[in-house]
Amino acid sequence: MKKNTLMLGIETSCDETAVAIVRNGTEIITNVVASQIESHKRFGGVVPEIASRHHVEQITLVLEEAFKEAQVTWDEIDAISVTEGPGLVGALLVGVNAAKALAFAKQKPLVGVHHIAGHIYANRLEKEFEFPLLALIVSGGHTELVLMKEHGVYELIGETRDDAAGEAYDKVARMLGLPYPGGPHIDRLAAMGEETIDFPRAWLEDSYDFSFSGLKSAVINKIHNAKQRGETLKSEDIAASFQASVVEVLIEKTLRAAKEFNVKQVIVAGGVAANRGLRKELEVRFSETEIPLLIPNIKLCTDNAAMIAAAGTIAFEQGRRSGMDLNANASLLLK
Repeated sequence: MKKNTLMLGIETSCDETAVAIVRNGTEIITNVVASQIESHKRFGGVVPEIASRHHVEQITLVLEEAFKEAQVTWDEIDAISVTEGPGLVGALLVGVNAAKALAFAKQKPLVGVHHIAGHIYANRLEKEFEFPLLALIVSGGHTELVLMKEHGVYELIGETRDDAAGEAYDKVARMLGLPYPGGPHIDRLAAMGEETIDFPRAWLEDSYDFSFSGLKSAVINKIHNAKQRGETLKSEDIAASFQASVVEVLIEKTLRAAKEFNVKQVIVAGGVAANRGLRKELEVRFSETEIPLLIPNIKLCTDNAAMIAAAGTIAFEQGRRSGMDLNANASLLLK
């Protein structure tokens, strides 16, 4: 890869329209994100059709803002990377088609990027990777443990069997009457409450897989039963008890896998990596080991295009290219 390679990244997998320019896969020149949270809040979750329409409205504006901030020209851009999946297919199509149109018009190489690979490479924007490493991905749709022995090669060793952690957070938040997105509100309440309720932990013995459906159901049943008996449960204590269960399972499985595979780094990625309770407990537990822990800045945990450009730079360096037949793939596998 030539010195000062500039990668344009585009991300539209869910409800953020984002464009970034990154140098050499490690230095952010600009990272512009237009969020749709206010539009979806009244529905209690992301409405795919509305998300797609907002992406169409925002993509050109965000692209122009990125170039304005970066003070670079199209002649300086070496390639274009874009999230091809997984995600909401309508939302993905906006970014993919924008990237293909730009690649064709500007005669630039095109690189399709897996959304989770992007979350992993958000960490490299702050510190260089050391292999082998273990990535804990925790987001609204994904809870996974990924082993990496070299750049761009991913081995899935654990995944969610039902609800992802972020999905469980949103559903519990809805039961507590909290606005969307629920994760930050649960995290805030948990910090004010106490772990007074012993919610279940799904260990799934001899497996690195995760399951949060039973925990979600236990919380919902606890709330329903209390209401039927006329009892009052403190939302802060429910949040603290729920979060303690999620965090304990995530950390124990990650620690066990890190030791079994003798990794040199553990990195954390995804929107739930912004959770203060999880970040704090991870730092405490890993300080008791000799395994370095990387958790990116909160702004790089949520969906953004710098992470796509970072992952795309590695793919570009390895000679991977996408053709004009690149399409959105809502269930794209990480490989």
